[in-house]
Amino acid sequence: MSLALVQSRALLGLQAPAVTVEVHLANGLPSFTLVGLADVEVKEARERVRAALLNSGLEFPSNKRITVNLAPADLPKDSGRFDLPIALGLLAASGQIDAARLAGWEFAGELSLSGRLRPVRGALATALALRTQGEQARMVLPTDSAREAALVPDAAIYAAEHLLDVVAQFLPPGSGEVGDAGAASGWQRVQPLAPEAAADGPDLADVKGQAAARRALEIAAAGGHGLLLVGPPGSGKSMLAQRFAGILPPMRIEEALESAAIASLAGRFTPGHWMQRPTASPHHTCSAVALVGGGSPPRPGEISIAHQGVLFLDEFPEFARSALEALREPLESGHITIARAAQRAEFPARFQLIAAMNPCPCGFAGSRQRACRCTPEQIARYQGRLSGPLLDRIDLHVEVPHLPAEELLGAAPGEPSAAVRARVAAAHERAIARQGAPNQALAGQTLQAMAQLHEPASRFLQTAAARLAWSARATHRALKVARTIADLAGSEHITVAHVGEAIQYRRVLQQAQA
Repeated sequence: MSLALVQSRALLGLQAPAVTVEVHLANGLPSFTLVGLADVEVKEARERVRAALLNSGLEFPSNKRITVNLAPADLPKDSGRFDLPIALGLLAASGQIDAARLAGWEFAGELSLSGRLRPVRGALATALALRTQGEQARMVLPTDSAREAALVPDAAIYAAEHLLDVVAQFLPPGSGEVGDAGAASGWQRVQPLAPEAAADGPDLADVKGQAAARRALEIAAAGGHGLLLVGPPGSGKSMLAQRFAGILPPMRIEEALESAAIASLAGRFTPGHWMQRPTASPHHTCSAVALVGGGSPPRPGEISIAHQGVLFLDEFPEFARSALEALREPLESGHITIARAAQRAEFPARFQLIAAMNPCPCGFAGSRQRACRCTPEQIARYQGRLSGPLLDRIDLHVEVPHLPAEELLGAAPGEPSAAVRARVAAAHERAIARQGAPNQALAGQTLQAMAQLHEPASRFLQTAAARLAWSARATHRALKVARTIADLAGSEHITVAHVGEAIQYRRVLQQAQA
């Protein structure tokens, strides 16, 4: 047979569109042509496949005119994931393996020159896309990639160490072993591994004092709210932010799959981090593209890496203005759409923003420990790097004051993360049972129905919003925070006390300016 078809998958964002690798052998001048909108890494497969076949003891049809088409032709293809299907297509077209037995299988894997299979990026994302599309195809992957993909429930994933391990499964009936490594010792169906015990991270008990900031962390974790920490250098802002992930509620399997798929797509997934909420903390010099994603083909940025986890931005005003303003839409919608002239990709970006900043350039505005040397104009200019629309989208603004040495050294250890996490999980489950989503995601009629206020609480919120000149978004955000505070208290109704506490978490920068 001179024509063979092998199924594979491309990667376009989190989507995994089907790709048919068509291999045709014809008489004529010997050549190897690869078509189908292939990127440079894919075109280089010609040399990798040639060397891998020869070094594995298999026959390369060097006397034929070889044409490989990656269909559909208008779909961009990148990476070395098509090496294995191209090699199998050549073997099937030349009659060395049974082409009919390839039906119902999909293949992805990069080949070394010796024929060993190297892991590919986005294996878990590919398996998750197959599950979403309801397809039941069996997929063959390199061993490390197969362990990732097998985390998807009910996925039929097979692992192979070497090209010969795959070839041995599709030999024509009556054929013997091929090459020196013909036994399929590296072939196996992969079962999902049990998640490793999570290593104990930094504990909130290490934080002494800072009762208001600890309370804000608890509210943010319970309701999925964003948090801005404002305070002088050394007051403990970074220390608090690093312990935030340890008090978040446990991940559900669907959340873990989405988060792991993004990490797999970015090449950052490790089995030891399965079912653990990610934390991304980019440096303040990162660009807008690095933060939100981009490139060609589009790759996820830090906000997508932090999906279902924490995005910690230290030195918040020092980030480029374009990078900060790019956070507006993801904070509101929970996803990011990257549009380029040739292609478009959408990535999830439902993260919890924890930002930390000094109140002024020198860092000591309002401090009792050290005098501030900044002028009011410098303070206003520094805080003005954060636009009003961006600050509106951050639910909690909390001051982290400098603690005196005697209070710092003499204070007892704070409440441990485990105790706080238990209260957070109970409030989170209360919100999920009531409305099917965290309080931060409430909007429109759902917000009005789930966060109803008694008359005194309603009047109090209206008066505060009018005096503080809040936008409609800021008012609704304060209402969501009040709903979370009520959930932590185990109350079905939002009282004046809950609203009053919520109002206090949006006045820090205004006070610093005053």
